[in-house]
Amino acid sequence: MKKKWLTGIFASVLVLGACGSNNASEGEGGSGSGETIEWRFGHLADENHIWHQTAMKFEELVETNSDGQMEITIYPNNSLGGETDTINSIQAGSADMVISGETLQNWAPNAALMAVPYAFRDLDHVKSVVEGEIGEQIKQEVSDKAGLTALYYHTRAPRNLTSDKPIKSPADLKGFSMRVPNVPLFLDVWQAAGAAPQVMDFNEVFTGLQQGVIDGQENPVDLIQSGGLAEVQDYVNRTEHVYSWIYVLVGNEQYNALSDELKQVVQEAAAEAQTLGEELYESEISKIEQELIDEGMEFVDVDQDAFREAMTPAVEESLSPEQLELYQQILAVE
Repeated sequence: MKKKWLTGIFASVLVLGACGSNNASEGEGGSGSGETIEWRFGHLADENHIWHQTAMKFEELVETNSDGQMEITIYPNNSLGGETDTINSIQAGSADMVISGETLQNWAPNAALMAVPYAFRDLDHVKSVVEGEIGEQIKQEVSDKAGLTALYYHTRAPRNLTSDKPIKSPADLKGFSMRVPNVPLFLDVWQAAGAAPQVMDFNEVFTGLQQGVIDGQENPVDLIQSGGLAEVQDYVNRTEHVYSWIYVLVGNEQYNALSDELKQVVQEAAAEAQTLGEELYESEISKIEQELIDEGMEFVDVDQDAFREAMTPAVEESLSPEQLELYQQILAVE
């Protein structure tokens, strides 16, 4: 199988040229139509990231097992635009797949529960939720309101705060300007903790830190590494404020245009890609932490109880009655 991920300006030019010509997803999408179904798959991580490695496995399996009826081109490094832009492009028909998590709340409000600060105890708790009734409810809302079908998911390393000075408690956040993703709840909880958060796409974070537009940001260690943030930040403060998951999604229209046989090919490939992702997670996360240390970053233990106490009232105030009920259900999951 030829490698087909594309990056940078070259990819963007190709995408612009391809817009409006989404092949067989505009046709019947079935076996024997004579057309190749082409899906464009954009995500924010780099080529070494777990998400990209599993995406390539998914691509390989789909193309092989569809006997060439389907072709997937992967665009890492935000080559199709930021996460929100890619979702908008899928809805407009100029992209097909994306990796997205709590940002989906901008369409499906209950997706906010995918990454509520201090709602999840650990990754086992996350898996119990995502694979249970609550996860199914969120996935259905994403389909109904965002027009996206979840194919598989990744659990994520906990989100930690990076900075150029140690931050051990909320008292250290005074005057601290930080990037958060386009998630209203994240703005609320970091303001409540004492920081000055602002929304910024991940592809702008490195430059923002380098130029002093922001003082820090928060992300799992894999994205801290993927974004090269060790070059512009000194500390990883172990707030571990969010354990979460993230979906690999395709547009409903694109998925529903497939024949039953091709849907099965996609679902089987998704299951194998998820298994690979779980295997890679086990081996990669601790290695990534050590690599960040080797690159000069220092991991700082923090008063997590103080952060939880500062953020929880903002969480409860920010959630709608329906979200608050779901939040309470998540807390109760064993």
